[in-house]
This record gives sequence, structure tokens and C-alpha cells, in this order.
Amino acid sequence: MTRKQREDLDALLRHGPFDLGGAVAEQRELFHQMISAAPLPDDITTTPGELGGVPTLTVVTPGSDLSTLVLYFHGGAYVLGSAADSVGLAADVSRRVGARAISVDYRLAPEHPYPAAVEDAVAAYRALLEDEGVPSSSIVFVGESAGGGLVAATLVALKEAGLPQPAGAAVFSPWADLTVSGDSATGKAAVDPALTAEALRARARDYLGAADPTAPTVSPIFADLTGVAPLLIQVGSHEILLDDAVRLAARAGAGDVPVQLQVWPEVPHVFQGFAALLDEAGAALDSAAAFIRAAWAAPQD
Repeated sequence: MTRKQREDLDALLRHGPFDLGGAVAEQRELFHQMISAAPLPDDITTTPGELGGVPTLTVVTPGSDLSTLVLYFHGGAYVLGSAADSVGLAADVSRRVGARAISVDYRLAPEHPYPAAVEDAVAAYRALLEDEGVPSSSIVFVGESAGGGLVAATLVALKEAGLPQPAGAAVFSPWADLTVSGDSATGKAAVDPALTAEALRARARDYLGAADPTAPTVSPIFADLTGVAPLLIQVGSHEILLDDAVRLAARAGAGDVPVQLQVWPEVPHVFQGFAALLDEAGAALDSAAAFIRAAWAAPQD
């Protein structure tokens, strides 16, 4: 784990053309180009499908145990990204846990504002339980960035709907506060090479429409998390969403939820996606995999 790796990644992100706060159509294309620039290993198999009417992409790596699965939620500030764009990181998780990953192609804003993403997440999970017959104890949620916030929001929505919780949930750099009110939004601005508070606020406006930004299934740092699945939260110390992760962990702890918070020093937003460049990324994914395997093995109440 070298400082040179961290410095090189910082420079790569700072000098890229992507601007999260820019025009949506243009940034969607740039985001796709950036994510798909790295070739995928030849041993990854992807299969399109649907769950509860929501498009999905199943990702399988060699040795995947089909009895367990990761339900994956991609990032992109609720306006960018796709299940296809998430394949690289979803496959990294799949390979480490030895299970298939199903990435959810939830609807994006501004065309489909809140609560579309949450509705799609609940519909996909409900279909796994009721149509596919997959036990909730065999499912773990994983999400990055907005997908991490969506994971936490979905856990709240499942509780409200009376549906069983999954065995656990791991979130990477979750965007869990759409009011963008954390101290790190300004305190970490100089060291975050990828995100700005202004860009997040622009994307929040796209997603929210007329919704209350403090609603529990919008910004889960304001939710009562009592009774939700055990959580693993990973975040870099060089990102403006650091406080989102810290406050989400605190809310989970206040609700007696088993929660692990891992703050990885001097790494950026969703650093786990850069395992080819950064030793910390691989180590964090290994840690997440250990959490997921333990969640599947834990006795269910």
C-alpha cells in the first residue's frame, strides 16, 4: 500500500473530463466511457434479465455458488450509471464471495425521480423472495455511492413494508444525505479529487423533485434504522461523503444494528473500484467479502 499509488489515482481523477454536476446526457456518456475503459476479465459471464419488472444483469464468476447471491446497486448520483457499468466492481465482489451478483438497473432521474429507484429496489428484492423462492438469509445487498445510499434506503423501505431483511448489507462510500449537510462536504473539499458539494446538490435536485430531502427513504441518515440488516460501511478519508458514512453508522448503532465502519486513510470516493491500481482497494474488497460470508453463515433470528 504505497503513497505513490494513492497520488497517481488522485491525479487520474482530478484530470479526467468527467464532471458529476454537468449536463446529464453528456456526463452519462463520459461516465460510461470512464467505467468501461478497463477491460473485463474473460471469465466473467453476464446475463440480462428482470426481477419484478425491473431490468437486471446477473454477473457470474468461476466457482459461483448459485444458492447465495449479492443484490448489487450501482452508483452515479441517481442520474448516471447502469447495471452494465457496474459489472467490474460487482464481479470483484462476486469473485471474492464465491456467489453470483445481480445488478439492478433501477430507473434514473431526472426522467424518473424519487421514489422510482427505491420502488425498483424493493420490487427486485420482493421478486427474489416471492417469485424466485430465494430465502432472505441467502441474499446480501451491496452498493456504491448513490447505490450505497439506495441500499440503506431500501432496508428502511423493506421494514416499512413488512418484508424480511437480507442477511446483511455492505456499502461503499454511501451517499446517504441528500441535504449535503455533513461537515466533510466543505472540510474534505480540498482533498476530494472526484466530487464537489455543488455537483451533489445539482444531482439531488434532479432526484428529489418535490420530495423532502430528509425523508427516511431519501436520506437514511435521518431514518430510524432499528431492525435493519447488519451493515458494513466503507469510506475513504479523502472524500466529501466521509460524514455520510460516519453518520449512517451512528444511526445504525443508535438503532442497535450490528454495524462496522471502516475509514480507509487517504483514498477517494469508491476507491474499491480501482483494485487494479490501488492495494487498499483489494484489501477493502477482501474485508467486505469476509463480512458478507459471515452474514450468510450467521444464525437467522
